[in-house]
Amino acid sequence: MNLRADLQIIEKWISPGSHVLDLGCGNGELLHYLQSQKKVRGYGLEIDPDNINTCINKGVNVIEKNLDHGLDNFADRSFDTVVMTQALQAVHYPDRILEDMLRIGREAILTFPNFGHWRCRLYLGMKGRMPVSEFMPYTWYNTPNIHFCTFKDFENLCHERSVKILDRLVVDQTHQSSRLSAMWPNLLGEVAIYRVTR
Repeated sequence: MNLRADLQIIEKWISPGSHVLDLGCGNGELLHYLQSQKKVRGYGLEIDPDNINTCINKGVNVIEKNLDHGLDNFADRSFDTVVMTQALQAVHYPDRILEDMLRIGREAILTFPNFGHWRCRLYLGMKGRMPVSEFMPYTWYNTPNIHFCTFKDFENLCHERSVKILDRLVVDQTHQSSRLSAMWPNLLGEVAIYRVTR
């Protein structure tokens, strides 16, 4: 069973037999893998009907939920890990989602694109337009990304909210890490992968 490259990184941070909530779980790929390979129990939250059907067909427990409506229906500390991949920048209140993730889970794992990457800066500087690339294929008017965020932005939010960063991985669009991107994450990192707690 092959996992998407970013999910291969994330699954290593999740303990066998733990209880996981996957926000914006997509087609259930991560939860399906964790259930079969690590005996993880959990749920996915998803809004897209096609993805929900795919989850059900894989045997993944999924709940239809718009993340912008909050996570009040989950009790405090009801999960070991709450995961959100490539969705933080697409919700209306990313700070509230982060707070909720750490209220209902002991740890949270988040990934998001770094809009401070040098290619984004160069594109904006040279063309005077919002970047469009293979990695970020949307134009400004049809993008699902409504909160553009950099490594520094996210780490400042963590500092303001007394959130402790346990692990941080800086990778390119193929989810490979390098010494240079680790040294200058805000300039050279394309994707941020964080594991955080209170």
